[in-house]
Amino acid sequence: MSTLDKITEAGTNGHLMTCSVENLQAFLAADLPTWAVESIEELVEREEWGELNDRFYCYLAFGTGGMRGRTIGKVTAKAETGEISASGSPEHAAIGSNVLNDFTLIRAVVGLFRYTKRHLESQSNQSSPKFVIAHDVRHFSRHFCELAASAWSKLGGESFIFDGPRPTPQLSYAVRALQAHTGVVITASHNPSHDNGFKAYFEDGAQVVPPHDMGIVAEVNKVPLSELGEYLVKDLSKVVTLQSDADEEYLTLASTAVIDRNILKQSPVKVVFTNIHGTGAIHSVPLLIHAGCDVSPVLSQFEPDGRFPTVKSPNPENAAALAEGVALAEEKVADVLLATDPDADRMGVAVRNREGKMELLTGNQIGALLAEYRLSKYKELGWIPAEGSDRVAIIKTYVTTKLQDAIGEGHGVKVINTLTGFKWIAAKIRGYEEQVLAAKGAGFDYEHISLQERATLAQEHATFYAFGTEESYGYLPNDYLRDKDGNSACLMFAELCASVKSRGLTVTEYLDEIYLKYGFYLEGVINIYYEGASGNAKIKRILETYRETPPTEFGNMTVAEFQDFGVQDIRDADNELIPKQDLYFVTLSNGYSFAARGSGTEPKVKFYLFVNADVASAEALPAVKAQTRETLDGLIKLIEADARERAES
Repeated sequence: MSTLDKITEAGTNGHLMTCSVENLQAFLAADLPTWAVESIEELVEREEWGELNDRFYCYLAFGTGGMRGRTIGKVTAKAETGEISASGSPEHAAIGSNVLNDFTLIRAVVGLFRYTKRHLESQSNQSSPKFVIAHDVRHFSRHFCELAASAWSKLGGESFIFDGPRPTPQLSYAVRALQAHTGVVITASHNPSHDNGFKAYFEDGAQVVPPHDMGIVAEVNKVPLSELGEYLVKDLSKVVTLQSDADEEYLTLASTAVIDRNILKQSPVKVVFTNIHGTGAIHSVPLLIHAGCDVSPVLSQFEPDGRFPTVKSPNPENAAALAEGVALAEEKVADVLLATDPDADRMGVAVRNREGKMELLTGNQIGALLAEYRLSKYKELGWIPAEGSDRVAIIKTYVTTKLQDAIGEGHGVKVINTLTGFKWIAAKIRGYEEQVLAAKGAGFDYEHISLQERATLAQEHATFYAFGTEESYGYLPNDYLRDKDGNSACLMFAELCASVKSRGLTVTEYLDEIYLKYGFYLEGVINIYYEGASGNAKIKRILETYRETPPTEFGNMTVAEFQDFGVQDIRDADNELIPKQDLYFVTLSNGYSFAARGSGTEPKVKFYLFVNADVASAEALPAVKAQTRETLDGLIKLIEADARERAES
């Protein structure tokens, strides 16, 4: 019996999904390289139907972070594994339509090229589509980068790459600096080592948003596998490699994250830094040193390594990923531990508390601290009015702490809430920039004016973007870039530490000051993972049942309001309509609330919980914290149990 016959029989017997059978048939008919055919044959011969379903039940699609998935299967075939490289990478990325490999990558590049070219033509722009690519340290990242650049050049466009791994925020900068039409970062951010991704950016240096994202997906879906063969062999003869000045320009730009340089020099901060084997050390370390910090890197995690050998997950949100950094910070008696994820767009923090121990902060706490500090500093310097202004905004996602809403209100500035994903924050920034450009007229050079000049012009003609953040450890200090920046975030937080130190306080005491001013806010997250084809169906059931039969109560708390962002018209503080998305926001009778959404980049459903309480005095704060935590823990159990029941319904 042939491989095709076995696949057909497995479909008939219910071992393979119909869509998996169709995609397998398409791949085998596409004149694949020998290793790819042999890999499919081996998995079929071994009757690895679950693995084949996971790999072939669909094609990778763009989510909030682009296209992301496995490059190494849970079950592997000998032909694809081949000879393991010195860095631990298999010879080939796993075969499949639902994994990131040469075929799905080239398909994405061809679709992106055709969409970009059509977009230019619609604007009567006959320029050759210009494309910039950066990559992190993961398995196949350099290979995918070069393959994408080669394919773009063969299609007739201009392509630019770096000479090695670079962080995601530098790609955002490079798109704008080179006046490119689009860009990509090959990264899976903080995902496990077996994953990689293709994160697409457009001409403003931000990740693609509607209508471009759906337009790109439509073009990608039109690309048949039969077209991919001519792009599988790399030709870098027309690809431009960017030189050291690209790094210097980005460093200059990132350094604008500091508002008051004198503070860092007057109160030097002792920093321990870890890049968790990723790209962060390329820029964060020189930025911190140049600002006047005493920096001690975590040497065991300093070298780039896509296997992330010292951690289970290279995610600065996880305490385990920062354990070696915390240990070194204790040894060095450092003020702060700063950590970036593999593509250096996120930053995690641990600070020394009054008891002398290192204490981890959440992304919500970090964002709230930075928002309060930066708004206060802008007022102190006279950049924004002391009483606040509706021409000044901080921008956050709906799933980020409501403490920032309270901080914004307390400072008299707008708080813009967006959908999850920093691209939505960037879209708001672009709108403000376009308003300034419209007011100043054609030829005005917005790119090269100072941040203070931008603040003045924005408050005259639009809205000044003062700070942006999302709960998942992403922060952006100003509008020079259009994506979260872990390097700039390190610098921002070092400045905050210096300011707090100059007052004789610890960062945790400064956070308590904020709680006493605005109330105590606490957040929780529930991540429910379901992998593969069957898992996807469970995730879909949870989300669908939330819409069909919304929850009405949890324990003794009834649901006071249910917002369905996929159906209702919901507007932000600028009265702009929020794009439709499967996001649900539930407000309970006691004022607590939570949001539910499917992840755009990982096989999971996420729930974000928000609780808060008034604080009468500093003496009462410890008891308020304890009681609020106890209530939150109980609510987490109720929401998770309900979700798992929905998954099996």
